[in-house]
Amino acid sequence: MSLFITFEGGEGSGKSLQTRELYRRLNRLAIPAVLIHEPGSTALGEKLTRLLKWARSTNISPMTELMLFNASRAQLLDEVVRPALTTGKIVICDRYTDSTIAYQGYGRRIDIETIKNVNQMATGALKPDLTVLLDISPEEGFARKTGQEPDRFEKEDKAFHRRVRKGYLKLAAEEPRRWLVIDAALPKEKIKQMIWQKVSSLIEK
Repeated sequence: MSLFITFEGGEGSGKSLQTRELYRRLNRLAIPAVLIHEPGSTALGEKLTRLLKWARSTNISPMTELMLFNASRAQLLDEVVRPALTTGKIVICDRYTDSTIAYQGYGRRIDIETIKNVNQMATGALKPDLTVLLDISPEEGFARKTGQEPDRFEKEDKAFHRRVRKGYLKLAAEEPRRWLVIDAALPKEKIKQMIWQKVSSLIEK
């Protein structure tokens, strides 16, 4: 069977940790799975990641961000996601199209319909079977990231990150059957079990 599972959340939400936990659990059960992240997970994607997240002397406009994220995404789908799904694997992706709507749409204030159209062109309208949102306030999220060098997005002000969070919650409310919203302030083990309960039910189906 194949499943496409994406994880979303603001800075410091713990989603990358939970993607790894889910991947390890599937491996222990001998369920074929692939763990990837956006932007990245391909040679082209990693180059674009360095530009999008760490460029210091390059002024990247919001529309350019949108196009670069989707260029990385299109490559990732062609190179990794579709082949894995075709062979019956579970694909776990740390960020996907909803990140672009939240960050470039609600955060950067690009027209949402424009973003959806560009996302659709890049993905061929491939949607996740499940999207896990680890919801956290910007204040609490950034309190977890002490001692780390901030990237371009982490350097944005709290108002930007509040808009991103609001965007995520609005997206989840619009498609409640696809989204699993979890309070990221809960203990990590509790979050892990909540995610597994949902994923295992999809596997059983």
